Amino acid sequence: MFEQETALRQETGKHRRISLQADAALAGKRLDQLLSEADASLSRTAANRVIKEGGVEVNGRRVTKPSLTVAEGDVITAEVPEVVAYEAKPVEIPLDILYEDEEVLVVNKPKGMVVHPAAGHREDTLVNAVLAHCGETLSGIGGVLRPGIVHRIDKDTTGALVVCKNDRAHASLAAQLKAHSIEREYVALVHGHFRETEGSVRGAIARSKNDRKKMTVDALRGKEAVTHYTVLRYFPKDDITYLACRLETGRTHQIRVHMTHLGHPLLGDTVYAPKRKSRFKGLEGQCLHARTLGFTHPVTGERLRLEAPLPPYFVELLENLM
Repeated sequence: MFEQETALRQETGKHRRISLQADAALAGKRLDQLLSEADASLSRTAANRVIKEGGVEVNGRRVTKPSLTVAEGDVITAEVPEVVAYEAKPVEIPLDILYEDEEVLVVNKPKGMVVHPAAGHREDTLVNAVLAHCGETLSGIGGVLRPGIVHRIDKDTTGALVVCKNDRAHASLAAQLKAHSIEREYVALVHGHFRETEGSVRGAIARSKNDRKKMTVDALRGKEAVTHYTVLRYFPKDDITYLACRLETGRTHQIRVHMTHLGHPLLGDTVYAPKRKSRFKGLEGQCLHARTLGFTHPVTGERLRLEAPLPPYFVELLENLM
């Protein structure tokens, strides 16, 4: 959940030419790998796309296979689109504000809203809304696409999220995250029944080798991840559990991955539980809400603890389960 994102970039319409000859050290590498290593501004994904779109020649012949193995002596030329960093723009979008002062802003993020600009979401994100609300009084540590953003929550996860209004606040909150001193409690609806009323999941998380959109528990490649959980209520008729989850770490999709690892994927999660059925139709994404956010104020030293009320859809689900 606090993983650094690659900056969103946009093409200018202009192209630049890359030309090189593979020596013995480069022989045996994939074509997309070689191109991304040859040009620091070209990501592996971007190189892959350039190749598939016919922008690369090997020994004078156009190739469209990114996995092509390069041989010693091969001459590679590529026409690469020039790109520039995309800067987030202020957009007037209503915010549900839980707390605000000169240092920080805590909002209750709605379901369906992306935190910061990404492909397909350039002007409808929380960052766009915060820029319009705060103007230029935001921390610049996060860069042009993440001004003031210390952490994020998934698009379909609702709840409390803190935004820093200056670099002093950003540095303080980032240090608290690193020290695991920020309180982050979520509530979720998950499939299945727990034998125990509380427990912890300790499973390192890494990106899936088979699906780049998914994360997975992987002890060898993953980063340490710890989730503590408490059963709030079990609904036997639907075999669904209402759960509170407290994060000790904050990895991408952490609660969703850990619960799936336990065999209790989140209700409505189309990524990690696409085949799990329930009588609740039309759910848009996982039933997960960041209910409590606690941290030490970066200036006063006061301990703040903010609670975001459950969104209407979550309240309705609970009522229907009872």
